[in-house]
Amino acid sequence: MTTTAPPAPEPLLPPLRDPLFDNLRDGLAGHEAPPAVQHAVMAAFARQHAARRPWWRRLGATGWGIAACGAGGLGAMALLLAVMMAGRPPGDDDAGRGDFIALDTVERIEQDPAPRMLATMVPRSSLAALGVAVSPENAGDMVKAEMLVGADGSPLALRLASQ
Repeated sequence: MTTTAPPAPEPLLPPLRDPLFDNLRDGLAGHEAPPAVQHAVMAAFARQHAARRPWWRRLGATGWGIAACGAGGLGAMALLLAVMMAGRPPGDDDAGRGDFIALDTVERIEQDPAPRMLATMVPRSSLAALGVAVSPENAGDMVKAEMLVGADGSPLALRLASQ
């Protein structure tokens, strides 16, 4: 059993060659341009369509040095910031700035219809659960605090006035 190849599909576009130039094309097929002309044409084409180097190869030693210094500086600043923020309990430095420590969810705090502020004295030992540093020497001390209390009396947030 032999199989025959399917017929070639019909071209979708008409041929791009003009039949009037077929004789001219056939007559010039055996001729070549002189080597000097061919070399000059190829050199002009190479100059006009020169391959561009990628951006990372266009940077010289100075450019890469500047980039390395910038990246090193950013890395050092990120490391310095990470070291400064490491080990910082949430309520330790916040008292001087007046930031609140949330005791309930933010949604619950925002939805409360009539929150009130109350000034109170809180034992330092109860602040250990919130991340405030407590040592045995100062565990019995009282800390002045302001509490945001909901309409039902439940504590919503705490702000330490002094440590």
